[in-house]
Amino acid sequence: MPNLNVAVLAPAGYARDLGKAGTTSDITYYNLKKGDVTVTFLEPTRYPERLASLFFAISPARAAVMVVDGINARFGEQVLMLDCMGIREGYLVLRNYLTPEQLAPLIRGTVVEGYRLREDAPISLREELLTRAAELVEDQTPETGTVPVDHAFPVKGIGTVVLGDVVHGAVRRHDTMRVLPSNRTIQVRSIQRHDDDAPAGYQGDRVGLALKGIEAEDLVRGDVLTTDPDLIQSAHLSGRASIVPYWPAPLKEGMVLTVGHWMQFLPARVISIGVEGDWHRPQLRLELERPLVYPPDARVLLCWLDGGRLRVVGTLILD
Repeated sequence: MPNLNVAVLAPAGYARDLGKAGTTSDITYYNLKKGDVTVTFLEPTRYPERLASLFFAISPARAAVMVVDGINARFGEQVLMLDCMGIREGYLVLRNYLTPEQLAPLIRGTVVEGYRLREDAPISLREELLTRAAELVEDQTPETGTVPVDHAFPVKGIGTVVLGDVVHGAVRRHDTMRVLPSNRTIQVRSIQRHDDDAPAGYQGDRVGLALKGIEAEDLVRGDVLTTDPDLIQSAHLSGRASIVPYWPAPLKEGMVLTVGHWMQFLPARVISIGVEGDWHRPQLRLELERPLVYPPDARVLLCWLDGGRLRVVGTLILD
């Protein structure tokens, strides 16, 4: 049965009433299981101080739960990132006597406009999400699979263990995989799928992989384990950008943006800008210090960490 990943954008600790706490860093995982149906909640533990925390919570998600206490810059930033990341399925919980009419003009034209209103009742929300997870159909036929690294650490008697989410296809026990961007080769010795031993993990699953052929110290967050020969790795990116409507001025050459894709959140310098008409739709060329790993025609998030109250810039469709 497939897993449903849900980003929880709410006051700190809200997800404790939705699932059992698991791995914690700048994001905290909460796990909910009923029979063979699983839901994984991701809470951005260090947001709003670190925008990366919000990105890492949303990136693996298929749906979102937004608990809105007030209309402020934090709420606006979350709406923009959810919209840029294309998270179309979600739930809105309004508190402090906020009304849908107050939110309507702020979310109009974004994915959040289609989110369902729910009462502040974690138990009923939990049951609704379990039902939604049970409706998902798991494809067990893919020949290739991809897992971006979230954490890597040594375990005595086992070796190197990686935690991450299957973002595409399937990963199977004894698979030989490439590690990108280092181009090393490793083998999957064993797999845990939501803390249970399993022969394979499928798209949407949170997995623990015991690896042969690499030390934990040779892996960092954002590395990509894959059997997919079509993935691209490059430190030079180009494509058509879509800048959010609230961005105040055209981008400039020399600006250092941040590019987000999977578990990668990397600095990228703007090398050139081509504008024909609307400056909200420029052609960009970016240069990174470390190669970005991505599939063909990927869409990546653009941020400017020095942007103060507005840090989400928009998206870039890569050539």
